[in-house]
Amino acid sequence: MKQHAGEYLSFQLGGEQYGIDILKVQEIRGYETCTRIANAPAYILGVLNLRGTIVPIVDLRIKMGICTPAYDNQTVTIVLNVANNVVGMVVDAVQDVVALKAEEIKAAPDFGNAVASQHIVGIATIAQADITRMLILMDIEQFMTSAEIGVIAQSSTAISE
Repeated sequence: MKQHAGEYLSFQLGGEQYGIDILKVQEIRGYETCTRIANAPAYILGVLNLRGTIVPIVDLRIKMGICTPAYDNQTVTIVLNVANNVVGMVVDAVQDVVALKAEEIKAAPDFGNAVASQHIVGIATIAQADITRMLILMDIEQFMTSAEIGVIAQSSTAISE
């Protein structure tokens, strides 16, 4: 999949930095405890009531097995609008918004079946001052609507019942 130029919100998961299309971001909130749902997978922390909308909250660190999550003053919830649904995504910290040109985005390497990389759409190398960092770009809509997450389909079904 060819990734297009645009602005990306960069955030941290463990020691790695990821980026998602800024147009999918509705708001960024400090982490707050949510209401647990019985029998939900560990990565679904529960739900929050955001201005009258019940929003499922996914801890991306748990789902991706990146690190043992710590909930501190750097932990944030990125509220996304994905497939016409609102979902929250907990990450270690938010970095910044990065404007990327198409030539700055390289295709993600093919790991075959060894790594589930279908949601990684590209990798950008960003040079700022004397620091160079890699930014792993995710297709967050594909990730959140995938069968393995199921949070969008589940929440849509629950609301319609």
